[in-house]
Amino acid sequence: MSHSPYLAAAIEAARAGEEVIRKYYQSNLAITVKADRTPVTVADVETEQAIKGVLTTAFPEHGFFGEETGRSNADSEYLWLVDPIDGTKSFVREYPFFSTQIALMHRGELVLGVSNAPMFGDGEMAYAERGYGSFLNGSRIRVSDFDALDAATLSLGNIKTLTKDESCWTRIGELIRSVSRIRGFGDFYHYHLLASGKIELIVESDVNILDVAALSVIIGEAGGTVTQFDGRPLDLDATTIVASNGRLHGAALDAIGGCRACVS
Repeated sequence: MSHSPYLAAAIEAARAGEEVIRKYYQSNLAITVKADRTPVTVADVETEQAIKGVLTTAFPEHGFFGEETGRSNADSEYLWLVDPIDGTKSFVREYPFFSTQIALMHRGELVLGVSNAPMFGDGEMAYAERGYGSFLNGSRIRVSDFDALDAATLSLGNIKTLTKDESCWTRIGELIRSVSRIRGFGDFYHYHLLASGKIELIVESDVNILDVAALSVIIGEAGGTVTQFDGRPLDLDATTIVASNGRLHGAALDAIGGCRACVS
């Protein structure tokens, strides 16, 4: 299929970032710890600079919100959301559970997403644009049609945060007992699996919108549903996420009951 100028630029930007990632991966980089106690490397910064260069050249009037370089042109009706290396801890420990996340928001609505994991297997790139479906490595993907919790597979992310409040963890435990299988794939991977129809549910807290914005578009265009724990759509302040194949979303929200105590 032909891509819109927005999606074409986002894919080009992801590939530009991939070149930097491949340059630095498994090269024993120095690590700096940020104020929020998360690591950052020169690879994070240079990857974001490469991505930003492509996007701002293509759309100089658009806003940009990056994990490493912050926010610019904030009044624009279009805003690019970028995490150059989502999973820096994996990157620095040299295992391939990390990805580049690029999303586009138009007037507060997420409309496009690219999720690129270049070092995972032979590489995985998922992408979607509102109204045009979701794709993984060029092939159309769809969520599963499972409609019963006892047949579903659930993947949890940031489990440590989910356990910090006893009542919240009790609710999560009830959801775990109601499904067929429980896994903890984490990072980009369980979102790719859900959009591809291979699992049905994801519950994750302590997230940043830059981590999940692109993935939420990919899942939505694959037929799924993504909200915060209380059922609201994702926004720039979102820190919790429930993602599903759509058919099981209400049951998952009912099971966790809002669970605001899990919010970091």
